[in-house]
Amino acid sequence: MFYVKRTIREKFLKSLVPNKVLLLLGARRVGKTEFLNHLVTDLKESILLLNGEDLQTVDLLKERSIANYKRVLDAYDILIIDEAQKVPDIGNILKLIVDEIKSIKIIATGSSAFDLSNKVGEPLTGRQITFRLFPIAQMELSPKESHIQTMADLEERLVFGTYPELLQINNREDKMTYLNNLISSYLYRDILEHENLKKANKLIDLLRLIAFQVGQEVSLENTAKTLGISKNTVERYLDLLSKVFVIYELRGFSRSLKSEITKMSKWYFFDNGIRNALIASFNPLNLRNDIGQLWENYLFAERIKFQTYTNLYSNNYFWRTYEQQEIDWVEEREGNLFGFELKWKGKTSQKPPPKWIKTYPEAHFKLIDSSNYLDWILPG
Repeated sequence: MFYVKRTIREKFLKSLVPNKVLLLLGARRVGKTEFLNHLVTDLKESILLLNGEDLQTVDLLKERSIANYKRVLDAYDILIIDEAQKVPDIGNILKLIVDEIKSIKIIATGSSAFDLSNKVGEPLTGRQITFRLFPIAQMELSPKESHIQTMADLEERLVFGTYPELLQINNREDKMTYLNNLISSYLYRDILEHENLKKANKLIDLLRLIAFQVGQEVSLENTAKTLGISKNTVERYLDLLSKVFVIYELRGFSRSLKSEITKMSKWYFFDNGIRNALIASFNPLNLRNDIGQLWENYLFAERIKFQTYTNLYSNNYFWRTYEQQEIDWVEEREGNLFGFELKWKGKTSQKPPPKWIKTYPEAHFKLIDSSNYLDWILPG
């Protein structure tokens, strides 16, 4: 059975201690359950594994009393609740368990940050450690493949993405079917349930507009007008979509110039396959006119995975002026600025924009292209 060892594994195991709740968050189908199943096989302690979508789990936990939880957990060292956000009042339940049963170790997973984190976050202040899981990262694939294989599979990943199940599918038609099923059956489920929406039409239309505008500033007013909904609704939907790890926001960077653009954001997808499924385009690169967008989206997603998994704490932005001088990706970390320009096929050398040099003379700058991109998304 094909399985990619996830980067968070060792750190996750070290963090599994009594009186702490490990929260594992990520989009649907990124491999949270599979990660837990492989984890369980290596743990020597006794484990109670529950699923929050199972009504028996809800019934087992709904009596919020110390006596009930001691009775349920008496024979176990570890409690694991998959899809924990489905359990009503889960935050207070876990708080009571972790406070009163001193030896218990707890893992809770959830596919929606807005649901699980809000219900768990406040009750578990100081009692939780949060991990995020994404579609498979290149840093997780590299230990299993040669550099030649990585370069050979790059186009496939730019077009179809890296969802774990998809990497096990060899047939092109089956890959397209998988991604189409994913966006129609799973991608919006949490939002539809959370918002009690009967139809996902506007949500899907919004995502399609975002998919076509990858790499461009998105006007909320124009988007709202196009969709026939209010600007507030657009903002709310974008916020929800980011909280279920479908898209993420990149804001404009500015410290001093009035000419720097900061009012509009750019939006990117955590997976290229999702983006391409939304616009119904799985053509090979030689038949596409959006290779720049694919490359930018892929690298940005991989960079976020890299930052998250290696604890590289950074504020991420794009930079652009009204005179059309721009830098694709800016990192603000450790008191320094790092600018990165992304090109599919870059020049042998490229200087940063003149206004960037003048305004931020101490900032670093680097061109990232298909010849050196692995240095940017792999550790060491």
